[in-house]
Amino acid sequence: MPRTALLVSAAVLAALLSPTVSQAADDPAPVPVDRFEGEVPFASQPAEGIFTWGGDGDDPPALQLADRPDAPEGAKVLTGTYDISGYGGFTHDFAATEPGHDWSAHRGIRFWWDGQGNGKKIAFEIKDGGANGEASELWTTSFTDDFTGWKQIEIPFTDFQYRTDYQPVGGIDHVLGLTSMWGYALTLPVGVQGRFAMDDVELYGKADQSLRASVTADSAVHTVREGGTATVRFTLATTGSAPLDEPVTVAYETAATGTAEPGKDYTPVSGTLTFPAGTASGATRTVKVATLRDKSAETAETIPLKLTVTGAKAPAENPQIVIDAHGLPYLDAKLPVRKRVADLLSRMSPAEKAGQMTQVERGAVGEGADVTAYDLGSLLSGGGSTPTPNTPEAWAKMIDAFQLRAQATRLQIPLVYGVDAVHGHNNLAGATIMPHNIGIGATRDPRLAQQTGAVTASEVRATGIPWDFAPCLCVSRDERWGRAYESFGEDPALVESMETVIQGLQGRADGRDLSRDDKVLATAKHFVGDGGTAYGSSTTGTYTIDQGVTKVTRQQLEAVHLAPYRTAVDRGVGTVMPSYSSLDILGDGQGPVKMHARADMINGVLKGRMGFDGFVISDWNAIDQLPGDYPAHVRTAVNAGVDMMMVPYSYKDFTATLVDEVEAGRVSGKRIDDAVSRILTQKFRLGLFEHPYADTTNASRIGSAAHRAVARQAAAESQVLLKNAHGVLPLRKNQKVYVAGSDADDLGNQTGGWTITWQGASGTHTKGTTVLDAMRKEGDVTYSKDASAPTSGYDVGVVVVGETPYAEGVGDVGNGHDLELSAADKAAVDKVCTAMRCAVLIVSGRPQLIGDRLGEIDALVASWLPGTEGDGVADVLYGKRPFTGQLPVTWPRSQAQLPINVGDTSYDPQFPYGWGLTTLTKVPQGGAGTLKALAVAAAVAERAGADRAGRALVAKARLIVQQKAGQTITPAVAKPFADADHLALTGRYGAAVQRLETAWKAVD
Repeated sequence: MPRTALLVSAAVLAALLSPTVSQAADDPAPVPVDRFEGEVPFASQPAEGIFTWGGDGDDPPALQLADRPDAPEGAKVLTGTYDISGYGGFTHDFAATEPGHDWSAHRGIRFWWDGQGNGKKIAFEIKDGGANGEASELWTTSFTDDFTGWKQIEIPFTDFQYRTDYQPVGGIDHVLGLTSMWGYALTLPVGVQGRFAMDDVELYGKADQSLRASVTADSAVHTVREGGTATVRFTLATTGSAPLDEPVTVAYETAATGTAEPGKDYTPVSGTLTFPAGTASGATRTVKVATLRDKSAETAETIPLKLTVTGAKAPAENPQIVIDAHGLPYLDAKLPVRKRVADLLSRMSPAEKAGQMTQVERGAVGEGADVTAYDLGSLLSGGGSTPTPNTPEAWAKMIDAFQLRAQATRLQIPLVYGVDAVHGHNNLAGATIMPHNIGIGATRDPRLAQQTGAVTASEVRATGIPWDFAPCLCVSRDERWGRAYESFGEDPALVESMETVIQGLQGRADGRDLSRDDKVLATAKHFVGDGGTAYGSSTTGTYTIDQGVTKVTRQQLEAVHLAPYRTAVDRGVGTVMPSYSSLDILGDGQGPVKMHARADMINGVLKGRMGFDGFVISDWNAIDQLPGDYPAHVRTAVNAGVDMMMVPYSYKDFTATLVDEVEAGRVSGKRIDDAVSRILTQKFRLGLFEHPYADTTNASRIGSAAHRAVARQAAAESQVLLKNAHGVLPLRKNQKVYVAGSDADDLGNQTGGWTITWQGASGTHTKGTTVLDAMRKEGDVTYSKDASAPTSGYDVGVVVVGETPYAEGVGDVGNGHDLELSAADKAAVDKVCTAMRCAVLIVSGRPQLIGDRLGEIDALVASWLPGTEGDGVADVLYGKRPFTGQLPVTWPRSQAQLPINVGDTSYDPQFPYGWGLTTLTKVPQGGAGTLKALAVAAAVAERAGADRAGRALVAKARLIVQQKAGQTITPAVAKPFADADHLALTGRYGAAVQRLETAWKAVD
């Protein structure tokens, strides 16, 4: 007998014998899903089986099938123990090699649970549609373990909601069809040691029409001007668009539980809408509610519409009508911003102020009801937190829906939505992805940096997002850092020169451009010293350097790490984000202190001495890393000067705790008013009160040819030619080129971390052109990824190797990463470069150790992470543009040298900071006399303030020195060469050329 038949027979017998299970006469017999008698193995896809999962190695629970004399059904039950710090649970997946199961005839799913009485919620989800259990839609609900002993948990399918915080494949149709089911999963409680037992998962009851039919409102919130009429539209939807079997009715009435007064503010209505049997899916009915006009200025008022739906699933929540606030000074766009802020602040309650200081991950608020309930001031999308589908239209629609929720609050303060668009609108599929900051630093082109910021701002704002958590102004001092590519370079002078990107994002420094449809609020991060953390100082998980301790003298702090923030404040940056890291200023007696707790730096230096008038936003859950209990976390950060807290999922605790701390006098009302005033000021500057919804005017420009042309230029200018023996580069169109390497044809590796998802991923996940695609447009190319194809008959080889994507501390060296090429990449380099003249391109977020192979490599290029436009790389390879990039960081000979930076007393790199050969047609010529003359001319330009001429003279001298040095880069050459680049960036052109003279003389 087939196993399914045996299970059904057993279930029918169990149902007949068990007095605890009630069953209607016309209900179908329960159908077992899992009896835990050993009929389902511990296995994984594509086979049927039970498997565990978790956030790290300790999080998956330990499971076993155990004999229990008190088993509700059969002899065995599923038991397990757990101690979860991140997330963990288990899944029963059905075999992917067989059709999905049809659950549509049943009312719901039920199982026995051995309660522990711990009061914890346990998430239960089912897997609907798609190709298999790991490529399906997740629908979720939960039950509470607030009992002891065995209890049968019954969950009607109508209780399940589409999961918004995570979907493995991004959604299929958002309809719980129940006809192709792939199993279920349980997520166990976090933060407690526990055990559980479970038995007899089965389908029960007869499906009612509400599983196949639903009534939805066009919106949960309907705003209307006072005196206007609101129209609420209800739509019938059925599974498979089948006509109704039975009638559906919607009884409605305006409820007096809102803040609007019936008869004074609106005319009450009530009635019944009917969808008769046979009604087609998609049919609509409307309810109209007329509001009444009076002469007084008022805050917004609400009119709930109470519904009773029969015969179909009701809307997830009752809709409400909101009469817009009107006549109040803060709503008057003609008033100065400071007066609008003062008026609005005077009207706010402590809870409303706390809400403005709160930022929440959009996945935590579902459809957004809590935006209204908690008066939230801000939402964000973390890396990979995207709508489905991931399109500009879906982004704008999602954000508008959240903004509509803010309009249901008393004061109608709009949300400010933020996103990490750190190299283009990198969460959006199809957006223009720029090189990461390290590549922008390599361009030495401030004007281009500003253009990349402008493109990013245009694409971000066109999807309804007014705030970008960029740029990162870290001064990266150690290539082992997993965030190294987020830095423009190791020299604060270089970082400062690239801060033109702030104007690209925001416009003019006085903030007057922020309300434009192509500008966004920028964020200077991470204040301060995140690029200087010592290797081995991190205490976060398995990180080695990220979120560690920066130990510096006050002079080093000022000169290296604080300098870029002075420039950012002068440029009018709107927000600043503190670092996760700790700062240990030698001699101040404090020792290492987390930056989110350093009032001396945030209140004292940033807001006080520098005069920063924007607001400070915390990093993701960063206050949880502060010492003490949760109230201590909150008051410490707020009192230190953090104005808005990024508390992605703990916003309820945060807002309640903040109000408590204020009431207890541990946080002053003056401090709260300062924080809220700063936040409101930026919202007014952004024009959100007048235009809270997405302006999609520029949506057609997202990923456009014009925007990609900027990214292409940035990719080209970011390429740094480190070696070019025998004139291998540029390539010629008539050459036969052999291309190999793991990164030649991988858009994900080329774009790096923070692309579509937080960590990024290898492969193709957005629109763009790989280096190989681009080279094929230019010449005769043969590709063999692993160089296994025959290598004879080619003029030149190009091997594109490097890193796979990572972000933040996940990419720290020592945390599963190093600075070595992979074995496969080394093999490809060796095979190609021993067979023919070759150029090696290193696609990476930081230098890779290549010295042991440098002798066999004719041309070496630091390609960094060039973004989606591989054409820019091909442009310099084939000579359409000359190589002009310069190293933004020192390229080490070995890991033992790290950290190594320009200005170090002992300095012996593979390639010095500022190094970069060129393929210009006419390379400058000259010797000692020429350099001396250039030094005199550069000094004259410096005195005259002729920066452009001064930079050109230094560049000419640099190229002369490089040509003489070739690959003979001794410490005597490297140190003055690197110093010269730093001096040029600080405007000391005469001294820069003098240092280059010293380097020239040191060449053997």
